[in-house]
Amino acid sequence: MNILTFDIEEWFHLLNYKYSKTETDWNHYPARISANVDNILDTLQKYDRKATFFILGWIAEKYPSLVKKIASRGYEIGCHTGYHKMIHEMTPESFRNDILRSIIIIEDVSGQKVRSFRAPGFSLKTRQKWAFEILAESGIEIDSSMFPSFFSLDYRPSFPESKPFLLKYNGLALKELPMSFRNFPGFHVVFSGGGYFRLCPYPLLSRWTKQSPYLMSYLHPRDLDATQPMLKGLSMIRKFRSYTGIKGAQAKFERWLGDFEFTDVSTANEMIDWDHAKVLAL
Repeated sequence: MNILTFDIEEWFHLLNYKYSKTETDWNHYPARISANVDNILDTLQKYDRKATFFILGWIAEKYPSLVKKIASRGYEIGCHTGYHKMIHEMTPESFRNDILRSIIIIEDVSGQKVRSFRAPGFSLKTRQKWAFEILAESGIEIDSSMFPSFFSLDYRPSFPESKPFLLKYNGLALKELPMSFRNFPGFHVVFSGGGYFRLCPYPLLSRWTKQSPYLMSYLHPRDLDATQPMLKGLSMIRKFRSYTGIKGAQAKFERWLGDFEFTDVSTANEMIDWDHAKVLAL
């Protein structure tokens, strides 16, 4: 199964970027989210593909008509926090307030029940047991924040397989749809989302997609926006990670959609045999 997801945030919502840390900073940048989401919706319609959109509460509040448009076309909507902060930057109280407020805004605007969540920067870590508890208590049933990659700050070698599993803590349970990776001796390689998708040559992307019984993809609107401005003050490494491959990303994305079937989180959830899924007890 190939799951298609989008993290709906603006082009300037880079993590750990000092010039766009607050909502006040964001007001200094031109908006590109509406045009970029329209491109995504048109592309999905062209290839008749389902997808799940993890939306910032800030986006839903500022651009309600955009979220309504996504929902009106039949796409599933999840939560991506309110203000794109990584979980370790928040306290349990601030995280609870952020999640509850975001869910209320997104549900009111979209008319959908929010059941799925993804943390910015895949920053949900197993040691943050309080975060899993808050998500479950907030009505979240499915999480897609775990990123078991050697090249990620969130690397956990205890996740040897790229497949769905159950997270259990304090009598609560969350279904986890982790990121996909290729497992090589001593390390993992991510290929199906963000900068990894942009950098991966299509023949390799296609081969690994074919070889993956479970594939979780994730893209941001900026990943397909070839004409976006260059943000100031980025290191050479950060420029490479943030901009390399953008010019050819739309064509690669369309080729991928044309070559493979994709579905959304809720459909995948119905296809998974959760009774026999592995359990990670926190």
